[in-house]
Amino acid sequence: MITDEIYEHLVYGDARFSSMPALVPDLADRCVVVNGVAKTYAMTGWRVGWMIAPADVTKAATNLQSHATSNVANVSQVAALAAVSGNLDAVHEMKVAFDRRRLLIVDLLNAIPGVTCPTPEGAFYVYPSVKDLLGKSIDGTVVNSSSELAGVVLDKVEVAVVPGEAFGTPGYLRLSYATSDQKITEGLARMHELLGSAS
Repeated sequence: MITDEIYEHLVYGDARFSSMPALVPDLADRCVVVNGVAKTYAMTGWRVGWMIAPADVTKAATNLQSHATSNVANVSQVAALAAVSGNLDAVHEMKVAFDRRRLLIVDLLNAIPGVTCPTPEGAFYVYPSVKDLLGKSIDGTVVNSSSELAGVVLDKVEVAVVPGEAFGTPGYLRLSYATSDQKITEGLARMHELLGSAS
């Protein structure tokens, strides 16, 4: 079993993070835990992470990695060590901002006719359904897929969204709220104006 714990500190409301081998100790010898500093410590792109796994899996992964990529820069390693060795005060402050933005973006998306957005319990993405907009004309273009809709949104109002097809679930869009409240409000206002005219 592989478990990705990259968002362990970014959960909201009543949601609680639990590590699989801690919940089910009998799985520990068959569990591979992966994690990193990209999300919790805002070190995206630094490519610093780790794996906790049985010794044979670790050895095989180390052999593969040594031939597949180069080493992480020393300064990145030292910075990551400082981050994971320190307290989580800055992470908690960031989480408060993400939580506020999470509720803001969900409200703004749900105000758009044809868009239904559940409230996420972790990470910093929303995944609204846009199925009710498919087959409709938006600013003179009939959109038949969330991929086409993402293209129209980018071309017409310059808001970048990821279509659900990228995740194997057509009919959805992924939006990040790892940005300012102002940019969320502005971007969603543009989307609302565009998508609200669907016919």
